[in-house]
Amino acid sequence: MDSVLVKFAGIAQEFEVSSVLDLGFAQVRWYGAIIAFGFLLAVLFGGRIAYVWEINLDKMIDVLLFGTVGAIVGARAYYVAFKWDYYSAHLSEIPKIWEGGLAIYGGIIGGLLLALIVCKVQKINIPNLLDMVGMSLLIGQGIGRWGNYANQEAFGGFTYSNFGMMSDKVVDYIQRNPAEFGVEGISDIPAYIAENDLYVHPTFFYESVWCLLGFLVLYITLKKFR
Repeated sequence: MDSVLVKFAGIAQEFEVSSVLDLGFAQVRWYGAIIAFGFLLAVLFGGRIAYVWEINLDKMIDVLLFGTVGAIVGARAYYVAFKWDYYSAHLSEIPKIWEGGLAIYGGIIGGLLLALIVCKVQKINIPNLLDMVGMSLLIGQGIGRWGNYANQEAFGGFTYSNFGMMSDKVVDYIQRNPAEFGVEGISDIPAYIAENDLYVHPTFFYESVWCLLGFLVLYITLKKFR
């Protein structure tokens, strides 16, 4: 199901959302493309801040490269650790990150650990790095969350808010996990959702907004009081 129609409670129009970006010569997942775009903006912003704060850019490239590797390894390790019942019996699948399975919490932990080690070796001011990373991370996360919209995932429970969202992918997930939504025991869940005009919280959107607002607060605070 590469393309679905998405509807919102407060908007009469439906939106066709594809999880695949067709470049003509190749197809890539919108999720990956959006994550990459958010990462690129975060890196560019961090580079600009490093220049303004007179941090050695060559050293910062080392931090970026090692931090990125640490983030990927940490994100995968965190995901695997919480699904160890499965991966303990499928060890060969642990390195297959292209099949999905990365956790942002592990990515932050792994990326920061390696970045801090490089800072120690390269004698880079660690509080400066943390100020920079705090803002850059919120940029990347605020944009990257829209990859969840392309995949129609990372949504919450039912809501009567005008922000409420619904699609066939959401219905399919609810049908496979009825207990999470309090609809276990209902024989025809898709019909029940349609008849009751039910929608779910677009929690990816909430997080995106909070991340970008958080970035603005930090940016203004550091610009005025740092």
